[in-house]
Amino acid sequence: MKVKQQTLAQRINVIRASVMGANDGILSVAGIVIGVAGATTNSFAIFISGIAGMIAGTVSMAMGEWVSVSTEKDSQRNAINSQKHALANNYQGEFDAVKQKYIADGIDTTLATKATQEMMSRDSLVTTVREKYGFNVNEFTNPYAAAIASMISFPTGSILPLAAIGLFPSHLRVEMTFIAVIIALAITGYSAAVLSKANRNRSMLRNIISGMLTMVITYLIGKIIGTL
Repeated sequence: MKVKQQTLAQRINVIRASVMGANDGILSVAGIVIGVAGATTNSFAIFISGIAGMIAGTVSMAMGEWVSVSTEKDSQRNAINSQKHALANNYQGEFDAVKQKYIADGIDTTLATKATQEMMSRDSLVTTVREKYGFNVNEFTNPYAAAIASMISFPTGSILPLAAIGLFPSHLRVEMTFIAVIIALAITGYSAAVLSKANRNRSMLRNIISGMLTMVITYLIGKIIGTL
């Protein structure tokens, strides 16, 4: 039985889910354990709250990724069905739409007509879906693969703040967790930028700032609650 291989785009989407899952695991659990550490010095309370956050986040991320990708897949299928109907009832109109898109992209009218004829003769459905909706037919991201990637990566990312808050001495654990999380967020921010072809420094800085704000705010709230 032949196993269908994933396309590059499908693999990248699964990797993206893994990176973002790890990033959320680091940030979410760090916010929880540092917030609780601000309220109490009880090591068991800090650790158990982090474990609870890790379990809840793992389930939430996996289910959220599954729902999100499934919804996207349903939308793509609806677009394909709509395009099949459009081609069956108004082929010339769809042909002209593709040609006009090529012209709008700066291609000469004669060349655009020739390119449209060639592309439409090969596979009109693939061509019109790609040009009108921006995705390739039969290249859907697997919602189960994305969910499993998040389910594995979230607790993996959660291990760092849990280990840092638990292994360092009580008088250093907040500061050392803060530093460890910032380094980890810089790595995930860089990885996310590479996958999305975004500005790497900006992505790292944005990730670090969001992490710092999360930890500072949760720690201060924990401190306030701890004094009440």
